[in-house]
Amino acid sequence: MVAHLTPDQQALLPDDHDVAFYEAHGFYVTPVIVPDHILDQALQGVERFYAGDRDAPFPGPPGAAEPGWTRDDGDVLRKNDYASLQVRELFELVAYPMIAAVAARLGRTTLIRLWHDQLLYKPIDRPDRPANVGWHTDRQYWRTCTADRMLTAWVPFHDVDEATGPLTFLDGSHRWSDPSSELDFFNHDLEALERRLREDGHRVVKRAATLRRGQVSFHHCRTVHGSGPNRGTVPRRAIALHLQTGDNRHQPAVDADGAAVEHPNDRLCRRVDGVPDYTDPELFPVLWEEPVPAEPTPATRRPSW
Repeated sequence: MVAHLTPDQQALLPDDHDVAFYEAHGFYVTPVIVPDHILDQALQGVERFYAGDRDAPFPGPPGAAEPGWTRDDGDVLRKNDYASLQVRELFELVAYPMIAAVAARLGRTTLIRLWHDQLLYKPIDRPDRPANVGWHTDRQYWRTCTADRMLTAWVPFHDVDEATGPLTFLDGSHRWSDPSSELDFFNHDLEALERRLREDGHRVVKRAATLRRGQVSFHHCRTVHGSGPNRGTVPRRAIALHLQTGDNRHQPAVDADGAAVEHPNDRLCRRVDGVPDYTDPELFPVLWEEPVPAEPTPATRRPSW
Protein backbone atom coordinates (compact mmCIF):
# COMPACT_ATOMS: atom_id res chain seq x y z
CA MET A 1 0.00 0.00 0.00
CA VAL A 2 1.07 3.57 -0.55
CA ALA A 3 0.76 5.24 2.83
CA HIS A 4 1.61 8.70 4.02
CA LEU A 5 3.02 8.99 7.52
CA THR A 6 2.23 11.87 9.81
CA PRO A 7 5.09 14.22 10.78
CA ASP A 8 5.15 12.60 14.24
CA GLN A 9 5.48 9.14 12.65
CA GLN A 10 8.20 10.31 10.26
CA ALA A 11 10.17 11.57 13.26
CA LEU A 12 10.26 7.97 14.60
CA LEU A 13 11.80 6.47 11.46
CA PRO A 14 15.44 5.35 11.60
CA ASP A 15 17.90 8.10 10.72
CA ASP A 16 21.23 7.59 8.95
CA HIS A 17 22.94 6.72 12.23
CA ASP A 18 20.32 4.06 12.97
CA VAL A 19 20.63 2.55 9.50
CA ALA A 20 24.42 2.44 9.89
CA PHE A 21 23.97 0.67 13.26
CA TYR A 22 21.64 -1.90 11.67
CA GLU A 23 24.07 -2.54 8.82
CA ALA A 24 26.97 -2.97 11.25
CA HIS A 25 25.23 -5.10 13.90
CA GLY A 26 22.42 -6.86 12.00
CA PHE A 27 19.55 -5.71 14.21
CA TYR A 28 17.69 -2.58 15.31
CA VAL A 29 15.11 -1.77 17.99
CA THR A 30 12.60 1.01 17.37
CA PRO A 31 11.06 3.42 19.82
CA VAL A 32 7.37 2.78 20.53
CA ILE A 33 5.80 2.85 17.05
CA VAL A 34 2.70 0.61 17.35
CA PRO A 35 -0.19 2.09 19.35
CA ASP A 36 -1.97 0.15 22.06
CA HIS A 37 -5.29 0.01 20.23
CA ILE A 38 -3.70 -1.79 17.26
CA LEU A 39 -2.10 -4.35 19.59
CA ASP A 40 -5.28 -4.75 21.66
CA GLN A 41 -7.24 -5.43 18.50
CA ALA A 42 -4.59 -7.86 17.25
CA LEU A 43 -4.72 -9.79 20.53
CA GLN A 44 -8.42 -10.30 19.97
CA GLY A 45 -7.47 -11.71 16.59
CA VAL A 46 -4.91 -14.03 18.21
CA GLU A 47 -7.57 -15.51 20.46
CA ARG A 48 -9.91 -15.94 17.51
CA PHE A 49 -7.17 -17.65 15.51
CA TYR A 50 -6.33 -20.11 18.27
CA ALA A 51 -10.06 -20.82 18.73
CA GLY A 52 -10.37 -21.71 15.04
CA ASP A 53 -12.37 -18.59 14.08
CA ARG A 54 -11.20 -17.38 10.66
CA ASP A 55 -12.20 -14.59 8.27
CA ALA A 56 -10.49 -16.35 5.35
CA PRO A 57 -9.29 -19.94 4.80
CA PHE A 58 -5.69 -21.07 4.94
CA PRO A 59 -4.12 -19.85 1.67
CA GLY A 60 -3.41 -23.31 0.32
CA PRO A 61 -5.10 -25.66 -2.13
CA PRO A 62 -8.54 -26.90 -1.06
CA GLY A 63 -8.17 -29.62 1.53
CA ALA A 64 -4.51 -28.77 2.29
CA ALA A 65 -3.53 -29.34 5.91
CA GLU A 66 -2.61 -26.16 7.75
CA PRO A 67 0.88 -26.45 9.30
CA GLY A 68 1.77 -25.38 12.81
CA TRP A 69 0.39 -25.68 16.32
CA THR A 70 -3.07 -27.12 16.95
CA ARG A 71 -5.05 -27.36 20.17
CA ASP A 72 -4.28 -31.08 20.30
CA ASP A 73 -0.59 -30.20 20.82
CA GLY A 74 -1.29 -28.67 24.23
CA ASP A 75 0.62 -25.96 26.06
CA VAL A 76 3.89 -26.08 24.13
CA LEU A 77 5.93 -23.70 21.96
CA ARG A 78 3.59 -22.55 19.20
CA LYS A 79 4.43 -21.38 15.68
CA ASN A 80 1.67 -20.74 13.14
CA ASP A 81 2.38 -19.31 9.71
CA TYR A 82 0.03 -17.19 7.56
CA ALA A 83 -2.23 -16.19 10.47
CA SER A 84 -2.51 -12.61 9.19
CA LEU A 85 -3.97 -13.81 5.90
CA GLN A 86 -6.76 -15.54 7.80
CA VAL A 87 -7.69 -13.13 10.60
CA ARG A 88 -8.57 -9.49 9.89
CA GLU A 89 -7.25 -8.01 13.14
CA LEU A 90 -3.86 -9.63 12.63
CA PHE A 91 -3.57 -8.34 9.09
CA GLU A 92 -4.32 -4.84 10.31
CA LEU A 93 -1.30 -5.12 12.61
CA VAL A 94 0.88 -6.56 9.84
CA ALA A 95 -0.21 -3.77 7.51
CA TYR A 96 0.31 -0.98 10.05
CA PRO A 97 2.42 1.34 7.86
CA MET A 98 5.03 2.34 10.42
CA ILE A 99 6.38 -1.21 10.59
CA ALA A 100 7.00 -1.61 6.87
CA ALA A 101 8.21 1.99 6.56
CA VAL A 102 10.95 1.25 9.11
CA ALA A 103 11.80 -1.94 7.21
CA ALA A 104 12.09 0.00 3.96
CA ARG A 105 14.46 2.49 5.55
CA LEU A 106 16.66 -0.25 7.08
CA GLY A 107 16.63 -2.35 3.90
CA ARG A 108 17.31 0.67 1.68
CA THR A 109 14.34 -0.13 -0.55
CA THR A 110 11.26 1.78 -1.69
CA LEU A 111 8.92 -1.22 -1.55
CA ILE A 112 8.21 -3.87 1.09
CA ARG A 113 6.07 -6.97 0.55
CA LEU A 114 5.01 -9.54 3.08
CA TRP A 115 6.91 -12.83 2.75
CA HIS A 116 4.94 -14.54 5.49
CA ASP A 117 4.12 -14.12 9.16
CA GLN A 118 4.62 -16.39 12.16
CA LEU A 119 2.35 -16.19 15.18
CA LEU A 120 4.48 -17.17 18.19
CA TYR A 121 3.68 -18.30 21.72
CA LYS A 122 6.27 -19.34 24.29
CA PRO A 123 4.85 -21.05 27.42
CA ILE A 124 6.27 -20.63 30.89
CA ASP A 125 9.32 -22.86 31.25
CA ARG A 126 9.01 -26.38 32.63
CA PRO A 127 11.88 -28.90 32.84
CA ASP A 128 9.89 -31.50 30.88
CA ARG A 129 8.88 -29.09 28.12
CA PRO A 130 11.76 -27.28 26.38
CA ALA A 131 10.60 -24.10 24.67
CA ASN A 132 13.88 -22.55 23.56
CA VAL A 133 14.10 -21.34 19.98
CA GLY A 134 17.38 -22.58 18.56
CA TRP A 135 20.05 -20.39 16.97
CA HIS A 136 19.23 -19.97 13.29
CA THR A 137 19.07 -17.47 10.46
CA ASP A 138 15.99 -16.73 8.41
CA ARG A 139 18.03 -16.78 5.22
CA GLN A 140 18.84 -20.48 5.65
CA TYR A 141 15.14 -21.19 5.06
CA TRP A 142 14.83 -18.67 2.20
CA ARG A 143 17.38 -20.00 -0.27
CA THR A 144 14.96 -19.68 -3.18
CA CYS A 145 14.95 -15.88 -2.71
CA THR A 146 17.23 -13.68 -4.81
CA ALA A 147 17.17 -10.73 -2.40
CA ASP A 148 19.81 -10.63 0.31
CA ARG A 149 18.40 -7.67 2.24
CA MET A 150 15.17 -9.31 3.40
CA LEU A 151 14.46 -8.74 7.06
CA THR A 152 12.15 -9.63 9.92
CA ALA A 153 10.10 -7.42 12.22
CA TRP A 154 9.36 -9.00 15.63
CA VAL A 155 6.33 -7.46 17.32
CA PRO A 156 5.51 -8.45 20.92
CA PHE A 157 2.00 -8.10 22.29
CA HIS A 158 3.29 -7.09 25.74
CA ASP A 159 6.48 -5.94 27.47
CA VAL A 160 9.35 -8.39 27.03
CA ASP A 161 12.12 -8.50 29.63
CA GLU A 162 15.06 -10.81 30.30
CA ALA A 163 12.89 -13.24 32.28
CA THR A 164 10.45 -13.96 29.46
CA GLY A 165 12.99 -15.41 27.02
CA PRO A 166 13.44 -12.42 24.69
CA LEU A 167 14.53 -12.69 21.09
CA THR A 168 18.34 -12.57 21.17
CA PHE A 169 20.74 -11.71 18.36
CA LEU A 170 24.38 -12.64 17.83
CA ASP A 171 25.90 -9.25 17.18
CA GLY A 172 27.35 -8.86 13.68
CA SER A 173 26.59 -12.46 12.69
CA HIS A 174 24.95 -11.34 9.43
CA ARG A 175 28.50 -10.72 8.22
CA TRP A 176 29.70 -14.26 8.95
CA SER A 177 30.50 -16.11 5.74
CA ASP A 178 29.64 -19.59 7.07
CA PRO A 179 27.96 -19.59 10.51
CA SER A 180 27.26 -23.36 10.88
CA SER A 181 25.32 -26.12 9.19
CA GLU A 182 23.88 -27.02 12.61
CA LEU A 183 21.78 -23.87 12.98
CA ASP A 184 18.17 -24.94 13.53
CA PHE A 185 15.04 -23.23 14.88
CA PHE A 186 14.08 -26.46 16.67
CA ASN A 187 17.49 -27.22 18.23
CA HIS A 188 16.82 -26.36 21.89
CA ASP A 189 20.45 -26.76 23.04
CA LEU A 190 21.58 -23.16 22.66
CA GLU A 191 24.77 -23.55 24.69
CA ALA A 192 26.07 -26.46 22.62
CA LEU A 193 25.73 -24.52 19.40
CA GLU A 194 27.30 -21.43 20.96
CA ARG A 195 30.35 -23.56 21.79
CA ARG A 196 30.41 -24.86 18.22
CA LEU A 197 30.26 -21.35 16.80
CA ARG A 198 33.17 -20.27 19.01
CA GLU A 199 35.16 -23.35 17.97
CA ASP A 200 34.58 -22.30 14.37
CA GLY A 201 36.24 -18.97 15.15
CA HIS A 202 33.16 -16.76 15.53
CA ARG A 203 32.95 -14.04 18.17
CA VAL A 204 29.65 -14.79 19.93
CA VAL A 205 28.19 -11.65 21.51
CA LYS A 206 24.53 -11.96 22.53
CA ARG A 207 22.17 -8.99 22.47
CA ALA A 208 18.73 -9.51 23.98
CA ALA A 209 15.85 -7.47 22.56
CA THR A 210 14.07 -6.37 25.73
CA LEU A 211 11.10 -4.34 24.52
CA ARG A 212 8.29 -2.21 25.82
CA ARG A 213 4.88 -2.85 24.33
CA GLY A 214 4.72 -0.99 21.02
CA GLN A 215 8.44 -1.33 20.27
CA VAL A 216 9.52 -3.54 17.37
CA SER A 217 12.85 -5.27 16.78
CA PHE A 218 14.19 -5.80 13.26
CA HIS A 219 16.92 -8.16 12.12
CA HIS A 220 18.70 -8.90 8.86
CA CYS A 221 17.87 -12.21 7.19
CA ARG A 222 21.42 -13.47 7.84
CA THR A 223 21.56 -12.49 11.54
CA VAL A 224 21.81 -15.51 13.84
CA HIS A 225 19.08 -15.33 16.48
CA GLY A 226 17.16 -17.48 18.95
CA SER A 227 15.70 -17.27 22.44
CA GLY A 228 15.98 -18.99 25.79
CA PRO A 229 13.37 -20.23 28.25
CA ASN A 230 10.46 -18.14 29.48
CA ARG A 231 10.95 -17.84 33.24
CA GLY A 232 8.33 -15.12 33.60
CA THR A 233 4.83 -15.44 34.96
CA VAL A 234 2.86 -15.37 31.67
CA PRO A 235 3.37 -16.85 28.19
CA ARG A 236 5.46 -14.75 25.83
CA ARG A 237 3.40 -13.82 22.77
CA ALA A 238 4.52 -12.11 19.58
CA ILE A 239 4.20 -12.12 15.82
CA ALA A 240 7.17 -12.19 13.44
CA LEU A 241 6.72 -10.46 10.09
CA HIS A 242 9.08 -11.77 7.43
CA LEU A 243 9.45 -9.06 4.81
CA GLN A 244 10.60 -8.99 1.20
CA THR A 245 12.47 -6.08 -0.33
CA GLY A 246 11.05 -4.97 -3.66
CA ASP A 247 13.73 -6.70 -5.72
CA ASN A 248 13.05 -10.22 -4.44
CA ARG A 249 12.30 -12.94 -6.99
CA HIS A 250 12.44 -16.75 -7.11
CA GLN A 251 15.68 -18.57 -7.90
CA PRO A 252 16.40 -22.32 -8.12
CA ALA A 253 18.30 -23.78 -5.18
CA VAL A 254 19.52 -27.26 -4.24
CA ASP A 255 20.55 -29.05 -1.05
CA ALA A 256 24.00 -30.56 -0.53
CA ASP A 257 22.68 -33.85 -1.94
CA GLY A 258 21.45 -32.13 -5.10
CA ALA A 259 17.76 -32.24 -4.20
CA ALA A 260 15.74 -29.19 -5.22
CA VAL A 261 14.88 -26.76 -2.42
CA GLU A 262 11.29 -25.59 -2.12
CA HIS A 263 9.85 -23.02 0.27
CA PRO A 264 6.21 -23.57 1.37
CA ASN A 265 5.38 -20.30 -0.37
CA ASP A 266 6.29 -21.94 -3.68
CA ARG A 267 3.29 -24.26 -3.34
CA LEU A 268 0.89 -21.49 -2.32
CA CYS A 269 1.60 -18.60 -4.70
CA ARG A 270 0.69 -18.26 -8.34
CA ARG A 271 3.17 -19.29 -11.03
CA VAL A 272 4.27 -17.35 -14.08
CA ASP A 273 5.77 -19.50 -16.85
CA GLY A 274 6.05 -22.29 -14.28
CA VAL A 275 8.06 -20.19 -11.80
CA PRO A 276 6.73 -19.17 -8.35
CA ASP A 277 5.80 -15.50 -8.45
CA TYR A 278 6.96 -13.76 -5.28
CA THR A 279 4.98 -10.65 -6.25
CA ASP A 280 1.62 -12.49 -6.10
CA PRO A 281 -0.57 -9.93 -4.30
CA GLU A 282 -2.84 -12.58 -2.78
CA LEU A 283 0.00 -14.10 -0.76
CA PHE A 284 2.56 -11.27 -0.74
CA PRO A 285 0.65 -8.00 -0.32
CA VAL A 286 2.57 -4.76 -0.64
CA LEU A 287 2.90 -3.29 2.87
CA TRP A 288 4.85 -0.17 2.00
CA GLU A 289 5.63 1.72 -1.17
CA GLU A 290 7.49 4.98 -1.00
CA PRO A 291 5.03 7.76 -1.88
CA VAL A 292 5.78 9.57 -5.13
CA PRO A 293 6.63 13.20 -4.40
CA ALA A 294 3.80 15.54 -5.25
CA GLU A 295 4.08 17.46 -8.51
CA PRO A 296 5.29 20.98 -7.68
CA THR A 297 2.73 23.74 -7.94
CA PRO A 298 3.25 26.45 -10.60
CA ALA A 299 4.42 28.85 -7.92
CA THR A 300 7.30 26.55 -6.93
CA ARG A 301 7.99 24.88 -10.29
CA ARG A 302 11.48 25.45 -11.56
CA PRO A 303 11.46 27.74 -14.59
CA SER A 304 12.00 25.91 -17.88
CA TRP A 305 14.81 28.26 -18.77
